[in-house]
Amino acid sequence: MELIDIINLSYLLAAVVFIVGLKRLSSPATARSGNMMAAIAMLIAVVATLLDHEVLDYAQIGAGILVGSGIGAVLAKTIKMTAMPQMVAVFNGLGGTASALVASGEFHKLTSGSTSIETDVGITIMLGIFIGAVTVSGSFIAFGKLQGIVTSNAVSSPLIKTLNPVLFLSIIGIMVYLVILAEGSPMFPVLIVASLLLGILLVMPIGGADMPVVIALLNSYSGLAAAAAGFVLDNMILIISGSLVGASGFILTQIMCTAMNRSIWNVMFGAFGASATSSGAGSSEGMQAQSTSAEDAAIVLAYARSVIFVPGYGLAAAQAQHQVKELSDILQARGVDVKHAIHPVAGRMPGHMNVLLAEADVPYDQLFAMDDINDDFERSDVAVVVGANDVTNPVSRDIPDSPIYGMPILNVDRAKNIIFIKRSLSPGFAGIDNPLFYNPKTRMLFDDAKRALTNLANAVKNL
Repeated sequence: MELIDIINLSYLLAAVVFIVGLKRLSSPATARSGNMMAAIAMLIAVVATLLDHEVLDYAQIGAGILVGSGIGAVLAKTIKMTAMPQMVAVFNGLGGTASALVASGEFHKLTSGSTSIETDVGITIMLGIFIGAVTVSGSFIAFGKLQGIVTSNAVSSPLIKTLNPVLFLSIIGIMVYLVILAEGSPMFPVLIVASLLLGILLVMPIGGADMPVVIALLNSYSGLAAAAAGFVLDNMILIISGSLVGASGFILTQIMCTAMNRSIWNVMFGAFGASATSSGAGSSEGMQAQSTSAEDAAIVLAYARSVIFVPGYGLAAAQAQHQVKELSDILQARGVDVKHAIHPVAGRMPGHMNVLLAEADVPYDQLFAMDDINDDFERSDVAVVVGANDVTNPVSRDIPDSPIYGMPILNVDRAKNIIFIKRSLSPGFAGIDNPLFYNPKTRMLFDDAKRALTNLANAVKNL
């Protein structure tokens, strides 16, 4: 068997393992093994590529692997779960950067020779540069919004709305020009700068509440950029893996848009979450929240028949997943039926709450998706909300004038009793006040989520 046959078979094996691993990521029970399978597939693909005779310097590649592995290990150990969306945004940006650099390097290599670039190759090079550059600048703006470096408000103006389509059409014109007349054209750096600028202008008008959707969409872009780079390099596994990332990212974007009752077009060009409000639709003006203590809340929990926990970003910020597990175990030991309600966009990224609760060894059969548990709230004695603001806000269901009207929510307000653990009455990431705070059935436990849950667990033990 020749070397090329070994490489092709290795690529085929890697592609199959990628697909199986991606399938296993669809369930929390198999996600860890799916992630490991995908990593093994990437290792197979990298080794097969290194066997290619076109590899220039194994020493440089080895150094890159060591440096990259070291950085990855440090990030894996130090990045908090609350900062995971920011890290995903950075990874998307780095993926876009790599694809744009590969396409740029191939462009310069081909234009420096005596032969002209074939049209199909030129098109894929231009697409790789364009999508990669848009991905990197857009991803780092998304990172800045999530990290608080850039305002999370939607920065929109008639100038931006006019400039975006003009800039996009100009980029298309530049790419066509470069494909036709590629030899040493000064328009090449103009293409890169214009694409970077477009990425910034596309993300700046998007409010903070839509950032999880944007992260998923940019993930799809990074996959498309990688697939384009694969066509440029004529590398089959890069085309396959890039296509898988692009397709899965787009599917995830669609799922999240459905969960927020948003269209992709509305997300990309809307001004949702532009500013916080305490008046207007769903206003709390003239209303007063009722606070409670851990001891009083513990009595309600200890003598309930059924309790539904609703985790949100507050749980992630406090790293209180282990305290939720402890309180759940104590209640179950008293004969209480315990469930955990997971909204698709709770937290700052898809699956955020699933990962946190899985980390604390909460059984998978206690985790229920929104559609599967919403009807249970009206039969539940107590709903315990841990920092989940926007995904429990009834204005999205009841107030047509609200900016989040139509977004599916967890029907927490239909539970018989509600304990809401939160530091303050501040609005959520969408900037919309939550009438649930002032519901007569709601008792606000103002505290850090970890401390509040610890106090609740101790109080229930002492009853």
